[in-house]
Amino acid sequence: MTINNLLDSLTTSGWYVWDDFLNTSEIHSIKDCIPDTLQEAKIGNGGSLQLNANVRGDVTLWLDYEMDDPVKHYFDKMEDVRQELNAGLYLGLRDFETHFCRYKPGAFYQKHLDNPQSKSRRKVTTVLYMNEDWQAGDGGELVVYDREDTKLLELSPKAGRMIFFMSEQFPHEVLPTNTVRESIAGWFLNSAA
Repeated sequence: MTINNLLDSLTTSGWYVWDDFLNTSEIHSIKDCIPDTLQEAKIGNGGSLQLNANVRGDVTLWLDYEMDDPVKHYFDKMEDVRQELNAGLYLGLRDFETHFCRYKPGAFYQKHLDNPQSKSRRKVTTVLYMNEDWQAGDGGELVVYDREDTKLLELSPKAGRMIFFMSEQFPHEVLPTNTVRESIAGWFLNSAA
């Protein structure tokens, strides 16, 4: 069972790639819910949010449960995963936040940590890929490193594939893309400090 593989892999290596997390029909349905009103992504948190195209070049839209049924279905599926993570790993995850990301050709995201020095509630990062026609050479791969800057994984953004990793442990980057790259990035959160 794949959920058991997820739990085992997060325990042993801290990350897991789940191919076919969603099928092509589910990917299409979610994409159909995304309006064209995407915003330039910012870096930082709280009062320090800022635009910096030298660090990050994607445009995003925060998703919420009040959106159309395909997005609600996605939230429901992620809620099932949250409950399994808590039951199997005792992570105390309380919530899930997520946004749609679009990288135009040439866009990238420099190496970063999602929860540097435990300064946010993010505990488990997720990225779902939505590129149905991705080919070698299209770029936009996710590269994951350990804390000693050793490359652990270079992941192709193929539709339906999702990666899970511990937010505090793995610096990562999105390599420059040569075609439009779409994904949904998300974070399972613990309770506020």
